[in-house]
Amino acid sequence: MNFDYNTTRNELILAEYGRNVQNMVKYICELPDLEERNKYAQAVIDLMGFLNPHLRDVADFKHKLWDHLHIISGYKIEVDSPYPKPTPEMALVKPAHIGYPQKRITYKHYGKTVETLIERAKAVDEPERRAAMVQGIANFMKMAYVTWNKDSVADETIIKNLRELSGGQLVLDENVNLNKVEFRPQVSRSATNNRGRNNNNNNNKGRQNNNNNNRPPRSNNNNPKQRH
Repeated sequence: MNFDYNTTRNELILAEYGRNVQNMVKYICELPDLEERNKYAQAVIDLMGFLNPHLRDVADFKHKLWDHLHIISGYKIEVDSPYPKPTPEMALVKPAHIGYPQKRITYKHYGKTVETLIERAKAVDEPERRAAMVQGIANFMKMAYVTWNKDSVADETIIKNLRELSGGQLVLDENVNLNKVEFRPQVSRSATNNRGRNNNNNNNKGRQNNNNNNRPPRSNNNNPKQRH
């Protein structure tokens, strides 16, 4: 008896479409009539789009599906495609390396965005607008500090760090009050659920006690007939 295992089958070229689609494409490649191949190829394209709906958010959705059709066929399918036929050499071309920005961050819990905001605030000449920007940057720095350090922070520390990052050009008054930010540890869902279950159990117990209290007392006389 011969068993059909995946290890004995042909390798899936694009696994996200499954083996049935690959077999359909193979069947289309063997059809002798071009018109019939075009008809079946369009049906397979529609099926591929149905199996992978997330591709609809990709630019040139149909173009990508037709390219995948050619790739699944091993670039052997001969159909009238509305897009240029891809080649195996195109699949070997690697995109250019983007490169990771090598920038030093003074305080990592504030991030590079705060340093960028400080540079823009330094370039503002209007006093009122500049003061508002500095106040907003300081509030953001306090929020970022509490978020990443998971601890409270004094306003004096934020003012000091702002002065250091701006090279002494952005200074807040010592008596200024920044937005109040407190660190609140997250409560796990299991603890919340257990707390709700305990409350329900206590409520049920209270209902049972109330029901028991409202019941009339039982008679000790088991005989329904009155004794004389």
